Amino acid sequence: MTGRGDGTGPIGGAIACAGNWIVDIVHDIDAWPAKSDLVHIRAERTGVGGGAANVALDLAAFDAGLTLFGVGLLGRDRHADVVRAACARAGVDTRWLADTDAAPTAHTHVMSVPGDSRTFFYNPGAGDLLDEGHIPVEAIAAAGARILYLGYPNLLAAMDRLDAGGATPAARVLARARAAGMTTCVDLVSADTPRFAAVVGACLPHTDVLFLNEVEAARATGLAKAGPADRGGFSACAAALIAGGAGAVVLHSEALSLWQARDAAPVWGSPEPVDPARIASPVGAGDAFCAGAIHALRQGWPPDRALHLAHRAAAAALTGLTATDGIPPLRVLLG
Repeated sequence: MTGRGDGTGPIGGAIACAGNWIVDIVHDIDAWPAKSDLVHIRAERTGVGGGAANVALDLAAFDAGLTLFGVGLLGRDRHADVVRAACARAGVDTRWLADTDAAPTAHTHVMSVPGDSRTFFYNPGAGDLLDEGHIPVEAIAAAGARILYLGYPNLLAAMDRLDAGGATPAARVLARARAAGMTTCVDLVSADTPRFAAVVGACLPHTDVLFLNEVEAARATGLAKAGPADRGGFSACAAALIAGGAGAVVLHSEALSLWQARDAAPVWGSPEPVDPARIASPVGAGDAFCAGAIHALRQGWPPDRALHLAHRAAAAALTGLTATDGIPPLRVLLG
């Protein structure tokens, strides 16, 4: 599995980020209202979110000269304008970011009580219409992409459709990507759906590196949820996912990370403490972790160095109000 999750060689090339492209409208409110009550919105801000968007924009923020392709489906609306403007500023190539009149761009209204909790009202819109035909894998590979990131299975309705044989369009895209010479990276989301394990299971045989947290690991494997620092639980989940076909599993929590490649020794990492006063928002930290690890994978760094960068990126994301605006250049993260 050289260059595909075991840290034995660089992959190089461009990185294509496919999947969810979402606009987050974050409202700061005084308190969560009782039914029929009114509360004031004290501040409002808009940012781009979703796995593909966050990873692409985080990688761009590293300022490492990467070629990045955005792959997905938007509506034709003001939310799409927000996404395209963010990509233009970051230098992300959007030739495969298609649009449709059939649905609005996916967007989320986030009700945030500062210092307390966040509640999400999500309209999947065009994200649920993204299908295999919108991801021209062979053309993307011909343009120089050597890594295909896909986020998030279980939040892409058309891509998650299970056929009679247990396959999904997402799984077929991943298989085609590997056949075209790309390394496949799959990033999960903590969606609570009855088909979670089946959708993930369809993707595993075509996944070189799987990124997930301890909640997603339990849902994907049916094993008990590991505690955030439970090495035994992490190892058991990683073993089950590798038995299901994944080449490598990168499992992370707020306290611990594991990079487990097939037929390799486990590599453990842990984050450095973050001053709570510096934390603006937890949204996007997992995607920043993923972006750091993917950059390291592309460069052929060993897993311990990859986890170090991933944790640094996740910590930086905590300082931003939106999912991506806390990410500094790579030289700062590694300084």
